[in-house]
Amino acid sequence: MNSAKERLVNGIVKENPTFVLMLGMCPTLAVTTSAINGLGMGLTTMVVLALSNVFISLLRNIIPDKVRIPAFIVIIASFVTMVELLLQGFIPFLYDALGIYIPLIVVNCIILGRAEAYAYKNPVIPSLFDGIGMGLGFSVALTCIGAVRELLGAGEIFGVHIMPESYVPVSIFIMAPGAFFVLATLTAIQNKVKIAGERKGKDMSKIQSGCNSDCMNCSDSGCAHRLYDEKAGEGDKK
Repeated sequence: MNSAKERLVNGIVKENPTFVLMLGMCPTLAVTTSAINGLGMGLTTMVVLALSNVFISLLRNIIPDKVRIPAFIVIIASFVTMVELLLQGFIPFLYDALGIYIPLIVVNCIILGRAEAYAYKNPVIPSLFDGIGMGLGFSVALTCIGAVRELLGAGEIFGVHIMPESYVPVSIFIMAPGAFFVLATLTAIQNKVKIAGERKGKDMSKIQSGCNSDCMNCSDSGCAHRLYDEKAGEGDKK
């Protein structure tokens, strides 16, 4: 479960944060007006995700459990600030295009979710590849959505004109409603693939929930202890 290949495939396919887990919808819908914007946002998030996973994994035995969430946010915010300054200095056009959504990476539920569900309980190398896999899955999803929207809405992909001169762009696809239309269509295609697999007798039921194991039958000590503590607390209140 912790091999580099497994973590990469897991993030790109089994637990794709956009098409499977439906996380990070705000940047997904907002910045994917073009393929280059989607790719830029995805790779930026991947860098922050991979680096924060590494540092949280390194410090997992030092960070007290009661303050782990604030500690995660501080680590993530530090890397977001570094990435934002690098984009502003070296890739200003992408910095301008992504705008406010760069600092909002700090509160992206994908990053905080992987810190809590995986990096805080696993060694450095698997955590690194988990971050890269999730980041690549996010990048692929945003690039696909951006490419479809740009193609239909402007007749271009990555700024290169593809459609014939007679093509009339459907401008709604580069507006806000277009993001919902494209996301819904691509998610439906993914669900169709899953259903087709089930009809062929394949086990497609264990599309996971952001964890490194099946949460429905989870025996992970960290999760189990926290669940026990929460239930005990509820019992004391009663």
